[in-house]
Amino acid sequence: MISSSNLIDKKEQRFQSLALLTILTIYLLILAGGIVRGTGSGMGCPDWPKCFGHWVPPTEVSQLPPNYQQIYGAKLKGEVQFNAVKTWIEYVNRLLGVLSGFFVFATLLASYSYIRKDKAVFFGSVAAFLLIGANGWLGSRVVATELAQYMITLHLFLAVLVVFSLLFVFARSSSPQVNSQATKDNDKTVNFLLLITMVLTLSQVLLGTFVRESLDEVVKRLGYSQRESWIENLDWQFYVHRSFSLVVLALQLVTIYQLRRVNRNEQLSAIATWLVAFVVAEIATGVIMAYLGVPALAQPIHLLLAIVIVGLQFVAWLKLTPGLIQTKRISQSAQVFNA
Repeated sequence: MISSSNLIDKKEQRFQSLALLTILTIYLLILAGGIVRGTGSGMGCPDWPKCFGHWVPPTEVSQLPPNYQQIYGAKLKGEVQFNAVKTWIEYVNRLLGVLSGFFVFATLLASYSYIRKDKAVFFGSVAAFLLIGANGWLGSRVVATELAQYMITLHLFLAVLVVFSLLFVFARSSSPQVNSQATKDNDKTVNFLLLITMVLTLSQVLLGTFVRESLDEVVKRLGYSQRESWIENLDWQFYVHRSFSLVVLALQLVTIYQLRRVNRNEQLSAIATWLVAFVVAEIATGVIMAYLGVPALAQPIHLLLAIVIVGLQFVAWLKLTPGLIQTKRISQSAQVFNA
């Protein structure tokens, strides 16, 4: 006979698996958004929610009205030119956005089982659902404002907040109870260092969106035939972004070192190890963009790695902040996910 505790454990495991899958889907959506930005496909569909007036976009220009440039060109100041690749890149990005919304909604429904035993899990799921709904609407405004830079930056920032909400839900639901001890002074120091590093890393990511806008202007002016000259024609924002990256890197290294020293905590040591890997990869993609003419796939990968780094820092910060993810229960599923 299966005990009620085993049923609860399996239910919690399913919820944690769903929350983790939802997080991975959001990261995939961020990657897709980076590809849209890096390939200049943001207006591949000049209308919203349809694409060139269709729910399924066309694959060739013959499927569009003869006067499609007049129909959609007024909005884009006459610069609309059908490109099937860019159209479908943008459309797939939209489909991933819808899929992510369904996953977040499923997580919200599943979190209802926690409303009595741990309301924070439920309200964290509510926050993720509201944020992704707001970001879906914001995506339509990005198109309506013809890719206004402030809208793109806000769109990315809300996506990061969705990730934070889901990471909180996952960490909270999968963390066992820890003996209530006073937080040591060195733990508090690392906690504060993590917070500063996380904020500065996220600021660097958002600054990168403005560098990308400057790059778009350079591309328009020089064209793709002079790709090797793009970087040297960027304005001051690029040099601030590049110089500030050294400050962020220094903080990352100090943070990683300190995480390995916190109470010999295996989970934090594991996070530190992953941070090393992702920081090295982040530096590599930055060097590739700077010296190899900004390859199309380097920019979205660079962006994704940065968001993953911020996410890992956020989880470490949660684990070092008393009361945020320490629950009043302990289960087998929690032990599994913290192994």
